[in-house]
Parts: sequence; structure tokens; C-alpha cells
Amino acid sequence: MALHIKRVYEPKEDRDGTRVLVDRLWPRGLKKQEAAVDVWLKEVAPSPALRRWFGHDPAKWSEFQRRYRDELKKNSSAVEELGRRIGESDVTLLYAAKDPHHNHAIVLQRFIGDN
Repeated sequence: MALHIKRVYEPKEDRDGTRVLVDRLWPRGLKKQEAAVDVWLKEVAPSPALRRWFGHDPAKWSEFQRRYRDELKKNSSAVEELGRRIGESDVTLLYAAKDPHHNHAIVLQRFIGDN
């Protein structure tokens, strides 16, 4: 099964499969119906403390990736839940961050692929 990532603000496409929001907070200005989210797994998002520390600062990207992977290793139940979803169909991880190159969905996608 394929695992994609995209901004939650982008339109839903047939190839998305199951759309899983992986943010801890609901995306600003987006109505639930417009988001077309099938599952909201906020438990796999970075902790509030890590999210605040990172602040989407590209200079902190390498350290953020390390810290977030550590959090994911300790959060096996949430990661396993996501893994079950991926085993059932194509999945698109949805995130709200503006930066398509420095966001937690990238780290999560790689983490799932490595395990």
C-alpha cells in the first residue's frame, strides 16, 4: 500500500486513499467537511513541547527529526494504529504546516517506511 503526504488544505483526490490528519491541533480556518479527513490521529503528532521548540525553524530541522523519531519510538501504540491503517489501503498523511520540506509528516512517513 502507498503512503503519501500532503497539506490538509489541498483538495481531496481519489489517489489519497484513507486521509489521516497527523497534527495535534485542528488546522486553522478549515471546516471539518472541507478537510475530508477520515481519521484524526493526533497521538502520532509531535508533543506540544517539541512542536513549540521547533517552531518550523529550518535551522532546527536535523535536531527536530531526531527528537521526533525518539518520541515515535516511545509511542508505539499510536504508530501501530497508523500502521494498521496503512496495511488496509493507500494512506495520505495530512499536515497543516506551510513548509513542504520541513514538517513532521515527512519524518513520520520516513519512520513508518523504516519500520
